Amino acid sequence: MFFLLGYSLDLGGWRDGDVDVAGYDELLPAIAHAVERQTDRALRQGLLQGYRSTEATAFVVRGRVREADQIRRRFGAPLPAEIAYDEFTTDIAENRILRAAVERLLRLPGVPGAVRTRLAHQRARLAEVTPLVRGKPLPGWQPSRLNARYHHALRLAGLVLDNASAEHLPGGVRMNGFLFDMNTVFEDFVCVALREALSAYGGHAALQARNVYLDEAGVIRMRPDLVWYDDSGAPLVVADAKYKLGKPHGYPDADLYQMLAYSISLGVKDGHLVYAKGNAPHPGHLVRHSGIALHQHALNLDRPSSTLIREIHALAARMVRLRLG
Repeated sequence: MFFLLGYSLDLGGWRDGDVDVAGYDELLPAIAHAVERQTDRALRQGLLQGYRSTEATAFVVRGRVREADQIRRRFGAPLPAEIAYDEFTTDIAENRILRAAVERLLRLPGVPGAVRTRLAHQRARLAEVTPLVRGKPLPGWQPSRLNARYHHALRLAGLVLDNASAEHLPGGVRMNGFLFDMNTVFEDFVCVALREALSAYGGHAALQARNVYLDEAGVIRMRPDLVWYDDSGAPLVVADAKYKLGKPHGYPDADLYQMLAYSISLGVKDGHLVYAKGNAPHPGHLVRHSGIALHQHALNLDRPSSTLIREIHALAARMVRLRLG
């Protein structure tokens, strides 16, 4: 699961080694390992800097004078001045959140020694950042181009600091819970991996393709998970990922109807549905009076990550062969 999650969030992040979750019996060590890796990646170029609103008492005026505070506290004396200004600093919300997550993990028992050592190194990097006050809300931050390298680390840090928990009331055990939408995780992984595999054949692939409509008037909009276009912009392949349980007689017919609509709208002769491993007795269906073939593929998520990637590349090659006839 962590491989799927990390691959879809950061394709390059999994090229320099796998997260060693196989040796851990519990979730906490794996989360601590992931937080440390993403924090290290975020800080490799140095601490992010930004502007922070600051209020201070000083003998040198900068920014603006807080007139009401000056009158109330200084009784008309010109100095020292009560001022407010924007300071360009590393002591910003993003760095403070990372420091708080690292420190919380260091306080928890069960974090492996090697991971704890690396977390201590990340805390040293963030030593000049003001610690968060316990019990107060986390400072807000907004994703932007400037803090893009922090995004993955901040989302994992948010999981650590959120204190969301799964609680079974009849018992006496409470535990931190980490909830992932496996539909989204599987869909993101399949689409990102297929996009990478299809890049070897030219053209370009669009995820959650836009400007796809069922009707001529452009009123009924559709969002296929992946559309592969040739260099001229003509659609070649359409695919949709489905994280669903297979039934004894196969997968839901509604998925085939949806893929048929995608194929007709895009003018392609092959539509592909990619499922997690299950029962799919009919891997392909030729639609009457249309010449459109709908293909169902299943990925076995129990296999090693390297095998899973090879299966994705084999699936992309099959899509290309079917397209070329």
